[in-house]
Amino acid sequence: MSEDHDIDLDDLERRMDGAITALRQEFAALRTGRASAGMLEPIQVEAYGQMTPINQLGTVNVPEPRMVTINVWDRQMIGKVEKAIRESGLGINPVTDGPIIRLPIPELNEERRRELTKVAAQYAEHARVAIRNIRRDGMDQLKRAKTAGMSEDEHKLWSEEVQTLTDGKIDAIDKLLENKQHEIMQV
Repeated sequence: MSEDHDIDLDDLERRMDGAITALRQEFAALRTGRASAGMLEPIQVEAYGQMTPINQLGTVNVPEPRMVTINVWDRQMIGKVEKAIRESGLGINPVTDGPIIRLPIPELNEERRRELTKVAAQYAEHARVAIRNIRRDGMDQLKRAKTAGMSEDEHKLWSEEVQTLTDGKIDAIDKLLENKQHEIMQV
């Protein structure tokens, strides 16, 4: 396989690894009953005309094992931060006390564990879609290269490489999901 066509497998792999890294971060935020500042990392709030992470709108603390607090710096953002947390799928009901939003972390019952496994599955599906989109980009590069003179055999070999890479990354996502769901369901 020659390198004279614009197929950059390393770039495709780097982008796919980025999607898996993002999934790992989302999974890390899915806590199994313990408070953690990291559980808020995937939540974005519409602030000042753009989506902003919560930790850029206030100070996040974990004063006790089942409580997270957010000291929101701009009082006008309190309602938006609360709404983003409610709609995040974490199953946490924020309680506002002045500029402080308290997030009591509920004990995980069987129903809540099932909900969390569904959230984990949604995160994994988003990662799979990202991987498939990157694969599509790679296949589009191949089409352009074929139009520019790539041989049929070379095109087939590159297509198989892209598909093998994609399959490996999808398998990695499935394993991560399986492990996370197992972790969530453990008592």
